[in-house]
Amino acid sequence: MAQLFGKKLTARRVIPGFHLSLGFTLFYLGLIVLLPLSAVFLKTFTMTWEAFWNTVTSDRVIASYKLTFGASFLGALINVLFGGIVAWVLVRYKFPGKRLIDALVDLPFALPTAVAGITLATLYAPNGWLGKLLTPLGVKVAYTPLGILVALTFIGLPFVVRTVQPVLEEAEKELEEAAASLGASHFQTFARVIFPSILPALLTGFALAFARATGEYGSVIFIAGNMPMVSEITPLFMITKLEQYDYAGATAIAVVMLLLSFSLLLAINGLQAWTRSKQNAGRE
Repeated sequence: MAQLFGKKLTARRVIPGFHLSLGFTLFYLGLIVLLPLSAVFLKTFTMTWEAFWNTVTSDRVIASYKLTFGASFLGALINVLFGGIVAWVLVRYKFPGKRLIDALVDLPFALPTAVAGITLATLYAPNGWLGKLLTPLGVKVAYTPLGILVALTFIGLPFVVRTVQPVLEEAEKELEEAAASLGASHFQTFARVIFPSILPALLTGFALAFARATGEYGSVIFIAGNMPMVSEITPLFMITKLEQYDYAGATAIAVVMLLLSFSLLLAINGLQAWTRSKQNAGRE
């Protein structure tokens, strides 16, 4: 018993400095995260309730909420589908140019958002390379909500691919072989063996892509057209408020966005935790 206690005590002291590192962590998070968020709330509290409510519930702001969160949600869903396929191809198959494609997945990370927005607007404009092919079909992308969806899908793809890819690499292929040997079809193997194992990673990728999309600005404003009540996103509306020196109004809209985003991400994380607990229960 004494030896066991001594081993535990020694293990706890292998890496000292817990209190110091914890204090530094809390200080850093407070300085970088909590302090700016507190300033947003404090500035908003300078408004009366009536002024706050009128600001965050005006028709123009409500339209920007619907567009921002709706396009972000759809873009994240699209990335879950096609990002999962891209991750699957990169992990499970060998083909010429694989490394190049794998590197291109990270392009939205490295590319400045303004450059991405200008590039997408140039490609999908009525006289652009892709736009001139879509315009005769009656499909207008640039300067429409569809263009916003394209931009948000573009910037969110790497989050899903890079989240699902390592999970697929570590997946036990013996389980797939066992399912096949027991007579399971390809669809049954995917639905009952592969998909449950990557579902938490897909939810994580969805949450990351959605969170990035809700706050995206640079890659959207160039392709959106920024028409009030049509293609105006909430971050742009906040910038407009700041340019008008309406700081309280801008922070009020920011608080609403923060609360909505936090609620949605909390629900996604809860779903992710539930799926993991269900998987662990099934393994036991």
